[in-house]
Amino acid sequence: MKINRLDIAKQIINDNINDPSMTEAERFNAIRQQLLPIQELMSYYRCAIMEVETKFNVLNEEMSILYDRNPIESIKSREKSFESIFMKLQRKGLPMTEASIVNHINDIAGIRVICSFQEDVYKLTDALLQQDDVTLILKKDYIRHPKKNGYRSMHLIIEIPIFLAEAKKMMRVEIQLRTIAMDFWASLEHKLKYKQDVENSAHVIQELKDCADIIAQVDHRMEALRHEVSLNPKERTP
Repeated sequence: MKINRLDIAKQIINDNINDPSMTEAERFNAIRQQLLPIQELMSYYRCAIMEVETKFNVLNEEMSILYDRNPIESIKSREKSFESIFMKLQRKGLPMTEASIVNHINDIAGIRVICSFQEDVYKLTDALLQQDDVTLILKKDYIRHPKKNGYRSMHLIIEIPIFLAEAKKMMRVEIQLRTIAMDFWASLEHKLKYKQDVENSAHVIQELKDCADIIAQVDHRMEALRHEVSLNPKERTP
């Protein structure tokens, strides 16, 4: 079901502003007061995204000097939409409030780091989590322990501080780290799995799983080749 901000405003009216004696101006002001803290909170999540992106850019720069190559191919970020947040809270039976968002949704701020090789994923993960202002909330290693459908990626939920003019806020950010090959598979699988009218869906699911396994093998072989041709003693395997 598609939902927009007008629908959200209507729902907030039904949930919280149902006094029939209120004028239209009073209702508008009440909605604005209800949404203002949420809009402010969303700006904090955008700041958290910038903080984490900076951390990865710094690590990429440092590792480019240490290993004579950049472990990060690209960094993508996204902020969960207002509509998606509302619908997720509705599914949980929770109101659209600042407290509900902070306490029950961990993936509003999202970062995806695309790496060259699998070992880069682990190097970057370890380096990030060693930083004293980073608190690990949750870690799921879908590379060593893939999902049943073949999905592979490193998932982290961390908490970091952002420093405002007169305050410090602790914000949560969801991070995915994966190789180019893993990202290629995940992007295509995401587009294919929503095709509900496909005949013989069991065959499609199995083919996707087989492709994921093949891509994982390619990842391992490319990593072995990189070690074979590496001239940097810090990255040579014993």
